[in-house]
Amino acid sequence: MKNKAWSCRGALCMLMIGLMLWAMPFSMAFAAEFTAESDARSLILIEAETGRVLYEKDADIPLPPASVTKVMTMLLTMEAIDDGRIKLEDTVTVSEYAANMGGSQVYLEPGEQLSVHEMLKCVVVSSANDAAVALAEHISGSEESFVTEMNKRAAELGMSHTVFENTNGLDDTAQNHVTSARDIAIMSAELISKHPKILEYSSIWMDSIRGGEFGLTNTNRLIRFYNGANGLKTGSTSKAGFCISASAKRDGMQLICVVMAASTRDSRNEIAKKLFDFGFANYAYESFPMQTLDEMKVVGGVDETVPLAYESFDFVTDKVNKGKTEIVFELPECVSAPIAEGQTVGKVKYVLGDETVGEFDIVATRAVRRVGFTDQLLRLLAEFLY
Repeated sequence: MKNKAWSCRGALCMLMIGLMLWAMPFSMAFAAEFTAESDARSLILIEAETGRVLYEKDADIPLPPASVTKVMTMLLTMEAIDDGRIKLEDTVTVSEYAANMGGSQVYLEPGEQLSVHEMLKCVVVSSANDAAVALAEHISGSEESFVTEMNKRAAELGMSHTVFENTNGLDDTAQNHVTSARDIAIMSAELISKHPKILEYSSIWMDSIRGGEFGLTNTNRLIRFYNGANGLKTGSTSKAGFCISASAKRDGMQLICVVMAASTRDSRNEIAKKLFDFGFANYAYESFPMQTLDEMKVVGGVDETVPLAYESFDFVTDKVNKGKTEIVFELPECVSAPIAEGQTVGKVKYVLGDETVGEFDIVATRAVRRVGFTDQLLRLLAEFLY
């Protein structure tokens, strides 16, 4: 560790710069080999927590996503649950419109009732179009209103190449229903990072509904056949080809890969496996916990010192550089009162080679007010008496 002292004057307050992510180039040899073998139109591999892109190919091309659309349906459902607008135990009544969706379905009947939990399981595990619409109607009153919320949420997340026209990705109800691999990765990361309970559903291989009378099998075969796979959503139509937003976690690192417009299911799955293999082989998660520092000297305060702290920092690095990150502190020798709790007094940098990969404020963890006349008088009396 290094320590760079500043003069006390002018160093009392600094703005938080925050986490800085950077894009390291991936192996060019791997890129050439992988691209040559891939028949998918668009690809991306990211680390879910930081959003760092580890590999991409034509990731911003708007394409039909098929049932990968349901990632947004799942996200809005989980947000409604977490916000308290609906509960997993709530009963969902199936409309005639929802029951007549076609495509992948669990053959819901008009008037049939299942819990939100069961409907969500049908959507995530079996990619049920009828269940997706039933959930949308339960949350927003109609599929149309729910789709409006889907597009609003996409805009909030910065999904700039996305237009949703339905909740399930069916071709026959979508004329310009498109998104990009990058946009899918963005909403998938939001879903996994903010609502990890969804992984309890997406990691199910086989289950059932209606008291065990109707079996469910996960459309994502990676769940069973790839080490660490825990989600997320497959899709295929004649217009979209074979698509997937897949997630896998090893050694604390959660990856998401998106494959769009592959020629076959097997090709799609093999491409996803190769993306994951590349990510896990070449990158690692590095974590620095929140730290407290020795107390800093305070000039003109009722307390002579003030304790300091800085936030935790997590990032993804290539394995060659893991453990080589240097922590650099930039702090003054002292700070003048008054000091507010949470006030910035310096900064900490995380440096890898010649690059600063993260930069955070160092803050005071308690307030220190300026010494007043009464305080000085009491100090003099204390010195005189003792």
